[in-house]
Formats: sequence, C-alpha cells, structure tokens
Amino acid sequence: MMKGARIQTPRRPLKKPSNNLKDPVGVYCRVRPLTTEDTECCVELISNSTIQLHPPDGIRVNRNGEFKEMQYSFKEVFGAFTTQKELFNVVARPLVEDLIHGKNGLLFTYGVTGSGKTHTMTGSPGDGGLLPRCLDMIFCSIGPFQAKRYVFKPDDKNTMEVQGDVDALLERQKRDVQFSTIPKNQSSRHRIDPEFADMITVPEHCKAEGIDEDSVYSLFVSYIEIYNNYLYDLLEEIAPDPIKPKPPQSKILREDSNHNMYVAGCTEVEVKSTEEAFEVFWKGQKKRRIANTTLNRESSRSHSVFIIKLAQAPLDADGDNVLQAKDQTIVSQLSLVDLAGSERTNRTKAEGSRLREAGNINQSLMTLRTCIEVLRENQMYGTNKMVPYRDSKLTHLFKNYFDGEGKVRMIVCVNPKADDYEETLLVMRFAEMTQEVEIARPVDKPICGLTPGRRHRNQAFKEELTRKLELRGGPIYGDASIAEALLQSFTPLPSVEVTDANDDQTLPHLIECLEQRNKIRRLATEEMKKTVNSIRGMLHDWDNKFSAKENYIQDQEEKLLEKDRFIYGQKTETERLEKKIKTLEYKIEILQKTANIYEDDKRTLQHELDERDHKLHRELSDKRRLEQRMQGVMSDTKMKWEKECERRVQAKQLEMQNKLWVKDEKLKQLKAIVAEAKTEKPEKPVRTPRGKDMKVHVRSASPPSVPNAPPVRLRHRRSRSAGGERWVDHKPVGSVETDTVLQPHIPNAITVAVPNEKALAKCDKYILTHQELASDGEIETKLIKGEVYRTRGGGQAVQFTDIEKLKQEPPTGTRKRRSSQSAAPPQQEETTESEWTDVETRCSVAVEMRAGSNLGPGYQHHAQPKRRKP
Repeated sequence: MMKGARIQTPRRPLKKPSNNLKDPVGVYCRVRPLTTEDTECCVELISNSTIQLHPPDGIRVNRNGEFKEMQYSFKEVFGAFTTQKELFNVVARPLVEDLIHGKNGLLFTYGVTGSGKTHTMTGSPGDGGLLPRCLDMIFCSIGPFQAKRYVFKPDDKNTMEVQGDVDALLERQKRDVQFSTIPKNQSSRHRIDPEFADMITVPEHCKAEGIDEDSVYSLFVSYIEIYNNYLYDLLEEIAPDPIKPKPPQSKILREDSNHNMYVAGCTEVEVKSTEEAFEVFWKGQKKRRIANTTLNRESSRSHSVFIIKLAQAPLDADGDNVLQAKDQTIVSQLSLVDLAGSERTNRTKAEGSRLREAGNINQSLMTLRTCIEVLRENQMYGTNKMVPYRDSKLTHLFKNYFDGEGKVRMIVCVNPKADDYEETLLVMRFAEMTQEVEIARPVDKPICGLTPGRRHRNQAFKEELTRKLELRGGPIYGDASIAEALLQSFTPLPSVEVTDANDDQTLPHLIECLEQRNKIRRLATEEMKKTVNSIRGMLHDWDNKFSAKENYIQDQEEKLLEKDRFIYGQKTETERLEKKIKTLEYKIEILQKTANIYEDDKRTLQHELDERDHKLHRELSDKRRLEQRMQGVMSDTKMKWEKECERRVQAKQLEMQNKLWVKDEKLKQLKAIVAEAKTEKPEKPVRTPRGKDMKVHVRSASPPSVPNAPPVRLRHRRSRSAGGERWVDHKPVGSVETDTVLQPHIPNAITVAVPNEKALAKCDKYILTHQELASDGEIETKLIKGEVYRTRGGGQAVQFTDIEKLKQEPPTGTRKRRSSQSAAPPQQEETTESEWTDVETRCSVAVEMRAGSNLGPGYQHHAQPKRRKP
C-alpha cells in the first residue's frame, strides 16, 4: 500500500502500453432543416449512416458538369427532425458514463457557419442541448454522493487536493463571510435566470449505471475561449473600472507532471446542481465574442471550450470520512467544444477585424485537419511523423485526447442549402478522413482495495443503533456515547426521601438497589473483560492472519510485478512487430503498386509490340506482293527491251552492212582509178562482178583525206618501240603465234585482249597486233602503232602514227612476180587489188582520226571514250 502512495495520480499508468485496444474516432452527422428562404437542397439521406451530396445546378453549369454525386458514410446520421434527446442518448450519454467512471472524453461540433453547431451544443428555450443534458445526467447520478463544499480543492498544477472536515468547514465559513457582505448577490444566487430557465428543464431525467456508492464526488466547471489563437477565461472576475476598463488577459498553456495540457490560472467553480452549473456557463456565454455577418446573424467568432471536471475519492474503512490519500483521488474531465464555423471571406464580405477573425478561425481549423491527416498516415503506414499540435492553441490543448487519454467524438453539422455546397464538400472530406484515426481505449480506474459497501453498512449501523436506543427509552440522537447507553440500562433509583427518624424502609431499600446496581455493574465489568479478552484474542488472530495475508499479498504483488514486466516486454515486442508489420505492409503495398504499374506498362508495351509486329507482318506481306509484282513488271520489261534490243541490233547490223558495202564499192572505184594512173595503160577489160550490179568500180590510189586531220609523223627506219615509254599491247584473242626469228619485244607494256579506259590512262603509246592471210597463203603480222591523247571530255584518244609488217616469203616468189609482171597484167591487177584490204582502209582512216570522231570504224575499234556519270 505504501508503494502505491508514491504515485501522484492514477491516470499516469494509462500512459503505459498496457492496453493495445483502439477505437476509431466516432463521427456523427446532423442535418439541420431548411429555412423558408432556401428552396434548393443539396443533401439527401440515403440511410441512417449515409448521406449523398447533389451538386447544385449553378455549379454544374459553371464547372461543365464535372461534379458528380458523392456519398459519405458516418457512424450514424441524424435527420432534420431528430430531437435533442435522441442525439444525446446516442452521442453524449456514453461520454457522461465514462466521466463518472473516471475516464476522459472530448466532444466537439464541426461545420460551416450557420449549420447549427451552437444550437446542438446549447439548445433553445424548451429544448435543451447536449450541455444542459450532460449536467443533468451527472447530478442525477452523483446527487446523493456529493461531498461537502471545499472537501476537494484544485491547485495551480492541475491536481486535486482532499481536505479534512475542519479545513473544509473553515473554507465554507470564509466563503459565507464573503457572501454575507453582499446580500443581494447571495439572494440572487438562489434565483434561476428566466433567460435560460427553459433550457435546463429536462423532462426525461437519466441516470448512469454502476455508480460507486463508496466514493464521494464533486463537480467543477470552467469556460475557455480561443479567440485569434489566444486563450481567455470567460469566468474570470475583473474588478470594474469606470475610468480605464482593463481588457481581459490571455492565458497560457502548460503541461503538468503527467504530461497533460491545461490552462494555467483558469477559474474552476465548484457546483452542486444543474441550475448552478448552467448559470456559471451562461455567465461566461455572455462574454463570448459573437458578431453579425452576411451568413449568420449571431456568428461565433471564437472557439469555446466548456470543461466539466469530476473529482472522486473513496471513503475510509468505516464509511464516514473521505480518504485523503492523493493516489486514491481520481479526476476525470469532459470537454464540450463549440468550434467556430469555417467561412469564405468572399461570401461573408468580411473586412477589418472580422477578416482577421475569419483568417485565424480558418487557420486553426486547417491545423486541426493537418494533425488528423498526420495521425492517420502514421497509423496506416507505420510512419513516425511529428504531429504539429503546437501550431494552434486548439490542437495543443487537446493533444492528450488524440494520444489516448479518452474518447473523441465529433458531430458534423450540415446546412443542406445549395449555397453552402462547396464548404459542405470540404467538411465531408475532413469527416471521412477523421473516421480513419484510431484512439487508444482508456483503461479502467484502479481499485482502492477497501471493502465495497462501506457507506451502506455504516448507514445501516447508525439506523439500527438509533432504533435500539429509541426502544430502550434513551435518547434517540445518533451521537449518544456508549457510557450513557450503559447508564440508561441500569435499574432506576427509588425515592430517598426520609419522613421521620424511625423510617427503616427507605435506606434498606436504597442499599438493596445500590447493591443490585453494583452487582449488575460487576457482572457487566466481568462481561466486558471477557468480551475484551475475546476481542483481543480475535484481534491477535486477525493480526496474525493479516500479517500472513500481507506476506502472501506481497509475494503475489512481486509475482504480479514480474508478470507485468514480462507482459510489458511481450507487449513492447508485439508493438515493435506490429509496427514492423505495418512498415512491411506499407512496403508491400508500394511494391504492389509498382508491380501493377510495371504490369500496366508491360501490357501497354506488349500491345504496342503486337501492333508493330502485326504492322511489320503486313508491311512484309505488302513488300512480298510488291516484289512479286515488280518481278513480273521487270520480267515483262526485260523481255520487252530484249526484243527491242534485238530489233535495234538487227537494224543496226543491216545499216552497217549497207554502209560497208557502199564504202567497199567506193574503195574499189578509187583503187581502179589509182591503178589506171600508175600503169597509164589502155583500159583493161571490165571484170564482171559477182553481184547483180554490172558496173565497174574504179579505185583511186589512196582514200581521200579527212579535212582538219592532224599531220602524220614521218616514218623512221628504226622502230620507236625500243624507247622507255609505257605501251598498251593490244593482242586480240584470235592471234596466232609465229615461229619467226624476229619477234616484237616491247618492254614495260600492258598486254590486253580488249583495250579499256584504265589501261589507256596509264600509258602514252598504243600498239595493235593484227594478223591476216596474204595472197600467197602466208600469215602477215602488222604492228599498228599510235599515241594516246587525253580529250577535253576526260577520255582517251589514239592517233595512229606507224605500221610495221612482219611477213614470211619464199625467195623464189619475188623473182617470179617481178619477171612475170609485164606478161601478166591481169595478175598485176589482182595483186594491186589485193593490197587494198580492210586493214589498210581502216589504218588509213585511223591515221587521220581523233578520239570522238564518228567518221569510220577505225576509232570504234582502237579507242573508247570515258564514261560519264548520269
């Protein structure tokens, strides 16, 4: 028991992680009825837990119809015709029961301005709100068990002291002396203000169950206002100063030894009835700041917090006096918060101080939303972000509730008119997010260890003692002593009046009476000793048993401490694992989302790949069809051009044959003319030609020269092939090797079968080996030489300069010809005629030609022009 006395407050063990049960924030919705001025409604009740928002027609037109109908779910939804009693029984009654059982609670109303928050909290005449009903239920429950005034005394450190009866009596006398100086105020305290008399009249009284009758209770109330992020005490008494009135001083927030937040220097008034408590509230309500705005005639310009603090302490073992042990005193509180409505300045047309008030209201509500959002994120994803409670006085004051010091419930008030649609939408989103925040469930109060029913037994003992004393004729006062009771049980003394000296009856009768009373006294004393001895033995036995029980209890307490340490370690490990599980679940969720994104990308890429593959196959098939078509066109075109080329070649061959035939005829005529000039002989008989043409063709001694032909270099007896220039040795494929002693040897030559541009570009001399069969049947080899020139067009041209002949002849053939020359003129004609062959004709023509000339076949045979790129 001494160990428990070191603890200053029983709420401190609640900070330990001994209870991992959590409950979500209870969010309820109340829809106020439409006024007669409003015709369009944007809120519809779907069920007792769901509402639906319909966007007004104006917003749908302005936003191109992008808003859709939204549904929001709550723990319970109260319609426009819901009474204050129904709302109280569902929302506030459980919080009052927890307050009486030593647990904390927070209830606040939230919504846009003009949505009915103050009406829900305070009520109206004849229909009290949540606050008067909570006070009525509390006093109906603790009324018979209230302590006298000043038994509980609050201090400046948010704790409660328990005073003795003497100290409490002195405090009451001091208070009575203070009020005696002001008789008007004293008399007025007992009158109920008619302004709020109808609000506190509750026809249906309710009472909490499970009241601890072995405890005494005292109720304290305080009223706080948060205006422009400053704290003000609405119950503070300020001395009136007509010359220079003092403005109210702001209060500061402090943290007590149990890390609970409280308002330092706040006035706490002890009340003993519903009327007195509501009178204190109404006194502060008159000091609250309200103003007339465009949207609300009486708009709250601050957040109000009405704190109901209930102190309870158990009675001693006899059930007469209050235990003054501080560790047995339990203080619980219920905070009823009426938040100022969120508003848009463009609608309220606020200016000056009203604009600053609206900005501070919206900022504090935004901080509340941020704290709720961070709490939700920490609980859902296992993060450990810091909650910004200190950014606003509102959130800093109620920090303990969100950390697990009690239940939190919120009533969302909604105005269904269409003008408030956008603000209502934001309120619904905040309420939906708040429902996801979980608050640790408060732990039950510790048991004091005393026997229950002490008050009832003490009261029954007093009643029984009074009854017995009344039956014996003694005083009926309950405070008579035991000695007086014993004296009343003796036999009454007889009359001792002596009439004469010879009276012998009075004294003996008195002596007999005294002896009898002495005997009774002696018997009572012996009985008393026996009783005392028996009680002493019983007490000794009880002391021994009590010592044994104490030792047993101490052992059990040590075991319980060990169990508590083990359980604490297990719970710590469990919390760590749960936090790790949440972290892993968060990571798994992220990985799942990433995997889903990758799967979507994979499907998209696969779809694109399939499309491209299909497109590629289509293009390949088109290409194959095009190739087949082009091959058909090419084959047709090739066949067409082959036929055209064959036709052109045949036509060209026929044309060339005709030209050659014409030239041959001309050469023959020239040869005939030349032969006639040399011989100067009479005309020989004309030889009949083989063809049909019977004309005689006379040839000249040499073909006519080409005009503007380059001069032919003089011949030298020695061949110029012995020089050091590079030669192109053109030997046709049909050349025959001779076995003559003299063979042409050209060093540094490029031998080709067909002359080409590459070979001609590297050399500056050209030689053609030509073989033909002579008239005597021998092979005659001619070496036709020329020089290679570059043309202006970039090609090469060959100009023939010399001809060397190599021929085998028998020695007799020459003489025979010379001797028979005169005797055989026809043979001479044949010899002369045979000397003019195609080779001579071509050589004589080639000597007078340049590259690019189209005058005869010699150029086409001995030179090729350079090809030009198209």
